[in-house]
Amino acid sequence: MAAGPGTRADAARHVPVSTPLNASRTDAVFTTELCRDTGRFAELAPEWHALYRRCRTATPFQSHAWLHSWWLSYGQGGGAGGERGGHGGRGGRGRLRVVLVRRAGEPVAAVALMLTHRPLPVLVHLGGSISDFSDVLLADEYAGAAAPALAKALSELARTAVIDLREVRPGAAAERVYDCWRGPRRRLADSTCLELPAVPMDGLLARLPAARAQRSRAKLRKLDALGIGERMVECAEIPAAVERLLALHRLQWQGRGVTTEHLSGRFSEHLTRAVRAMAESGDARVTEFTLAGAVVAADVTLMSGHLAGGYLYGADPELRARKADVATMLLRAGAGWISASGRTTLSMLRGDEPYKHHWRPETVTNQRLLLARSALAPSLHLVVARAAGRGRAAELVKRVRPRQRPRRGGDQG
Repeated sequence: MAAGPGTRADAARHVPVSTPLNASRTDAVFTTELCRDTGRFAELAPEWHALYRRCRTATPFQSHAWLHSWWLSYGQGGGAGGERGGHGGRGGRGRLRVVLVRRAGEPVAAVALMLTHRPLPVLVHLGGSISDFSDVLLADEYAGAAAPALAKALSELARTAVIDLREVRPGAAAERVYDCWRGPRRRLADSTCLELPAVPMDGLLARLPAARAQRSRAKLRKLDALGIGERMVECAEIPAAVERLLALHRLQWQGRGVTTEHLSGRFSEHLTRAVRAMAESGDARVTEFTLAGAVVAADVTLMSGHLAGGYLYGADPELRARKADVATMLLRAGAGWISASGRTTLSMLRGDEPYKHHWRPETVTNQRLLLARSALAPSLHLVVARAAGRGRAAELVKRVRPRQRPRRGGDQG
């Protein structure tokens, strides 16, 4: 994933700009760096990863591996026309905007954005609609001072564009930037997510009413009777395992309303590259389930310091024909090792499907944070109006379209 050093022309595009501020722990001078070059973005991986580990609110979708891989597949060159952040297929050249705030040369805040036109200039997060959460990174020990520094840097960047952060989880670091923003701002509701405590399966069963828990135990006994095995895929095997997962995903949705993006070459390329890198740093896991020696299901789970969530899975329809409850199988497998890892939240990611409510999860609503300079207040109001119009259209579609089959977390097909 690493790239070679940029040219002098590349370096000139991300010369740091010093901004004196008062830090929360000591008086300090913060400097900001704007990166607009793909090669330089790749070089930032070690520093980005260190900052990511120091931000307790970070989700897997803020890891460098996920963001840089997404940019290579969706943002760079080929455009992001199929993504929510896209702008109708223009190339990605010149659109990258990665902002870092440093203290004594060390990154203490960062955010990865790109410039889009839809039709107004808007700065959106990297990751697009295939990412369940967006956020900025703030080092925990400097968050109080780094947030205003990052807000100031973003204000400089947003002279001609509105900043639109979708799917911001409650409690995210981006809320600090929003709180100290000096200019027009709006907070809107975004997608619904469901979350469980990261406890073993017995703990999840204890949350259920007696009759429901009894039915769930019967499903678990059925899985055991079938003799379904599971194994964690080693990093070197992940490319082949992701290919098998996507083939199973395609098979399970054959003839039904699959999310077409999950069948695309760029999604396969991104998922393979990102998951391989994230698994090497402990931020992803691929699990395969076998029956009579054959792989009949596979799952990708993404993780950060405190949160883990099943992102995408594929299952052979033969499992359902054998009365195997795939959702229960995946949940038992994930709950076991996620709770053992010390993480606190088992996220079902986006989606409010009825089958998820079987486990009595907590409902969490993501936020959409809109930021602008005073001169761009009319543009911000237009973005808000367009969002309201799309929201009303989506509600109308829900009322007239039959309910689709259950999906899992980031699996939207």
